[in-house]
Amino acid sequence: MKILEAIELKKIYKKNVAVKGISFHLNQGEILGFLGPNGAGKTTTISMIASLIPPTKGDILLNGKTILTNPKPLRKILGVVPQEIALYPELTALENLRFFGKIYGLKGNKLEKRVEKVLEIVGLEERAKEKIEHYSGGMKRRINIGAALLHQPEILIMDEPTVGIDPQSRNHILDTVKKLAENGMTILYTSHYMEEVEYLCDRIYIMDAGAIIAEGTKNELKAIVSKNDRIVMKIDRYDKEFDSALKSIPEVEGVTFNNEMFTIIYKKGSNLLGNIFRLAEEYQINILSIDVKTPSLEDVFLQLTGRGLRD
Repeated sequence: MKILEAIELKKIYKKNVAVKGISFHLNQGEILGFLGPNGAGKTTTISMIASLIPPTKGDILLNGKTILTNPKPLRKILGVVPQEIALYPELTALENLRFFGKIYGLKGNKLEKRVEKVLEIVGLEERAKEKIEHYSGGMKRRINIGAALLHQPEILIMDEPTVGIDPQSRNHILDTVKKLAENGMTILYTSHYMEEVEYLCDRIYIMDAGAIIAEGTKNELKAIVSKNDRIVMKIDRYDKEFDSALKSIPEVEGVTFNNEMFTIIYKKGSNLLGNIFRLAEEYQINILSIDVKTPSLEDVFLQLTGRGLRD
């Protein structure tokens, strides 16, 4: 059942078209993923969805009714976790949560119970009386999420909530998102980390340069590259001419280079390894490792755009 729907949303800042007339919907109880690189338009999109900024064109429907003229019904049931930390660093976690709880209209015993519950959800009960300025980046992210949960929202929007944090906090946040969805919350989750979206999301929209370029379940999106295979190859040094030579092979659909690794998408059944070794010898490149893998969501993005998610 559709709970939230965007229809031909467009946002223009002067001459810059940040979002190019996109349409999508969020089903009740699902985790919907928005996958795309930085600058794809994800944050602008969810800012419109959250009624923080108005669209230049288009409409947003909550249970079939527009919220553009009256966003109050949506705001009552919506929690937003912004990409930037929205906390007061000189206050403790407890003081921050009490402050934001009061903004949501909570008070007295109800406020204290919700603060206690939220601290339990984010796993920071024992650190509640420490000032935010003494927290690690991951702990700040977790309290940032907690602040959005105080009023028990039906819909939660999370904008890249794991950027720049340690692996332990990242895993805790991902597990928290899973548990929230299992308890009936509807979640819109944006990320440029393919593995997060693949782990969490029921359906996925891939976004680039302000447009939705693909949508579907993980398996439906991977079907886009089902006729292809992927080679991941580590080399001793990057060579621009070697890169160009790989891209010129007729069977190759896409090539990207990141962290000393080439990822090459190519048509199934192609005898590509011989060509790769020949080119490596020609350009005096030492291949340190080479592995043939099944396609991933990152490969879908690579095939559709010709570049990697984090290029």
